[in-house]
Amino acid sequence: MKITFLLIKLLIASVFLAPLVTVNAASYPKKSITLIVPFAPGGGTDSIARDLAKILSEKLGQSVIVDNRGGGGGSIGASMGSKAEADGYTLLFVTSTFITHAATDSTAGYNVEKDFSPVAMIGRGPLLVVSNKSIPAKSLSELIQLSIQNPDGLNYCSSGPGSINHLSGELFKQKTGAKLTHIPYKGSGPATIDLLAGRVQVFFATIPTILPYVESDRVNVLAITSEKRSPLFPSIPTAIEAGIPDFNISTWWGIVAPPGTPNAIVKQLNEAVNYAANKDPLKARLAKEGALAYKLSPSDFQKMLNKELKMWQNVVKSSNLKVD
Repeated sequence: MKITFLLIKLLIASVFLAPLVTVNAASYPKKSITLIVPFAPGGGTDSIARDLAKILSEKLGQSVIVDNRGGGGGSIGASMGSKAEADGYTLLFVTSTFITHAATDSTAGYNVEKDFSPVAMIGRGPLLVVSNKSIPAKSLSELIQLSIQNPDGLNYCSSGPGSINHLSGELFKQKTGAKLTHIPYKGSGPATIDLLAGRVQVFFATIPTILPYVESDRVNVLAITSEKRSPLFPSIPTAIEAGIPDFNISTWWGIVAPPGTPNAIVKQLNEAVNYAANKDPLKARLAKEGALAYKLSPSDFQKMLNKELKMWQNVVKSSNLKVD
């Protein structure tokens, strides 16, 4: 009898609470939203996040405040985002490094598949394979041959262990047999400086990072990692055209929320992010950097994250990489 009475009370409570959750989601947002950006202020990624925040503020009718939490290859900000209240008022700005770092470092402090509610992808853009001007190679095939013929091989730089630049180089080595040694830096800025100085020879660089030096002819551009040639660089062949099958690598930007964020709020944020990605100045910034705005549902974004995580985990396993 007591059990039956308890069940009745629970049913009554659920009837009254369900509309309350709906009302709260329907009135969202009622206050400012914090957008955690797991990188230091400045640079292309931070600029994209700030353009997004501005348009979201206008669209949602509440301030979207950027909170830069750099460090740990993005893991510090990601861990904070995963532990925030699941009410839609704390969001995490993520990039491809969100996946590559998790694939590389077992102590990253977050689980891509369990610790977040995917919201939306903003855009996606390819990398450029560039080299120091002193390197005689003018194509990927020449670069591969040069690395094999050189007793010490060649060095390639990255913005840090587990970054998209790092793992792209490892995948390149696996697919081509190129003799390349990874030299990690604390950010793309220092890596670019040493590339220009000739202290490292090759960089699998994001377009926002390397574009000024491409435009001023301070690096050799050997290939682009997209499936098709870019309108920005119509004369630059893709890595696939250069004979490297399935070397279709890109960096991307997106938004995730803490786990358990109500579906109605996630849906509203998804629509707002999709709107922002197709509105200037964000749309123009993406286009200038060789990227395209993307429109994915939360479930499709989750599938993409899972697929990329598995791919990069396989690269890490094949290379026997360990990040301390």
